[in-house]
Amino acid sequence: MTSSSATLVIGATGTTGSRVTARLTARGHLVRAASRRAAPVGGAGGVRFDWYDPATHEAALRGADRVYLVPPLTAADPAAVMLPFLERARAAGVGRAVLLSSSAIPAGGPAVGQVHQALPDLFDEWAVLRPSWFMQNFTGDHMHAHDIREHGTVRTATGEGRVAFVDADDIAAVAVHALTADRAPGTDLVVTGPRALSYDDVAAVLTEVTGRDVTHRKLTYEQLRDHLARSMPREFAAVLAGLDRAIAEGAEDRVTDTVERLTGRPPRDFRTHVERALARGGGDDRHGRPL
Repeated sequence: MTSSSATLVIGATGTTGSRVTARLTARGHLVRAASRRAAPVGGAGGVRFDWYDPATHEAALRGADRVYLVPPLTAADPAAVMLPFLERARAAGVGRAVLLSSSAIPAGGPAVGQVHQALPDLFDEWAVLRPSWFMQNFTGDHMHAHDIREHGTVRTATGEGRVAFVDADDIAAVAVHALTADRAPGTDLVVTGPRALSYDDVAAVLTEVTGRDVTHRKLTYEQLRDHLARSMPREFAAVLAGLDRAIAEGAEDRVTDTVERLTGRPPRDFRTHVERALARGGGDDRHGRPL
């Protein structure tokens, strides 16, 4: 990365994008913080960007030689809007792309899996981050966090299944490595926390750290799908419930060394994450709401 080149961070006001932006600017890198509001983030100037408005793409790409990609939220077919943009980015001089995907979605899989599959043919330097479920889901602005605050419950269809939840700070650290290392990883990186936990384990830690009773309410796939469908399209609710069912079947019961191998330090454990969120006044999102 030369001193005059910039990193375009798409989704710069979001959970990982804001952290990636702050880490890059703290290290002296020039960042274009892209969002629909064009808000400045972490010392970086804001630039307007909307996946669904191609008129915003050219200006956002100006001067950028690498890009951090957060897919459009809840898009059933993100490849339809992302791939034309990535073709344009390559033509504009972007040489490295780092994509945020999910541990649940392999290359060629549904949704962003199609973008993952296409990335190596578009850029010589690339990486795909496939993080596990975020720890911030329990302390930020996720539906789990809302249920914890309002009802003292976490509702899932995961049964006894376990997940190696990961802190968004650790995901951002891996992303910055992938964006700034002499060579991009050129592979997908499954990013996890240090230990796989059941949702019963999560509820126990939340209870111990916060002093408030938190319970895990176990639902069937159908019960969770119908519950979620009250606030989102039924098709998307079925996808989310299906991810829980996969967890129950063991799909996310794994731990990787990605964070320590690439950053030189171990990933943060869940108890420490909750303690830090509580010490910051309880909330772990921009609204600062209590746990």
